[in-house]
Amino acid sequence: MYKVFVDGGHGTTGLRISEYLCNDPEINLLAIDPADRKNTEKRLEMISEADVSILCLPDKASEEIALLAPKDAALIDTSSRHRTSKGWTYGMPELAPGQRDLIRNSTRVANPGCHASGFILLTRPLVDAGIIGKDALLSCFCVTGYSGGGKSMIARYEDPARPSELDSPAQYALTQSHKHLPEMVAMTGLTYEPCFSPVVGDFYSGMVMTVQLHASQFETKASADDIREVLRCRYAGEPLITVKDTDPPGGFMYSDRLSGSASMALYVSGNDERILLMAEYDNLGKGASGAALQNLNIMLGREETTGLI
Repeated sequence: MYKVFVDGGHGTTGLRISEYLCNDPEINLLAIDPADRKNTEKRLEMISEADVSILCLPDKASEEIALLAPKDAALIDTSSRHRTSKGWTYGMPELAPGQRDLIRNSTRVANPGCHASGFILLTRPLVDAGIIGKDALLSCFCVTGYSGGGKSMIARYEDPARPSELDSPAQYALTQSHKHLPEMVAMTGLTYEPCFSPVVGDFYSGMVMTVQLHASQFETKASADDIREVLRCRYAGEPLITVKDTDPPGGFMYSDRLSGSASMALYVSGNDERILLMAEYDNLGKGASGAALQNLNIMLGREETTGLI
């Protein structure tokens, strides 16, 4: 029986993780008295007792508790605070050869951001293959469900008296300063941050990240089929990533199609001059809670898809 503590289990990500784990016969989900959930001493006691603790806290709170936790206490941080921090392992097993071993042997694992997950998994193989140069100037957009904005955004969208403007998609992060950009650069090897436009829609969960490429950007000549083959070879055998051979059914990409899933589907569409790379997944699945549980399984030495498929 493994002991797991979820610190901050009342947020959207924490609740989803707890839902996964409460029915797992191999997991003893440590419970803290609700009156003590902000008591640092009590939380540190739980962290010391647990085999792995999952931090589902705002950035500053995650930083504070991680600094106080024993060095040998295993932590998974779902905030954006530690994703590019020295001493923390980026929690994306599919990132590169050897990444699983780094996660397995680490006591400090930073869970990837939801938008960043699709961008990185689409572009990192092409940078490694020399098709996209490290100094490439890329553009991408992502359509996501409103649950990615946490409790406040969920309440706003689900309020019966909400403004009618929420019926339509909303582009945000207009200043090009989205908090996922640093990891999108650091984990792909790119020099420059992409021009990134996230869009939130009137649906609960699910997302599609799209990276737009023009053949003139390539360091070496490559067709859409060539790029699909690079992705297929890179993710061959990956249990939670599928590279699709064809365009989405009906020629439409719906952002909520993998809502509730912990997997990700990758598509290469367009033509040989203008190529669309698309990652379809759930912002609460492979983009958050599902990714945290995949990392948890690896750190505990379990089959990494336990409870996910």
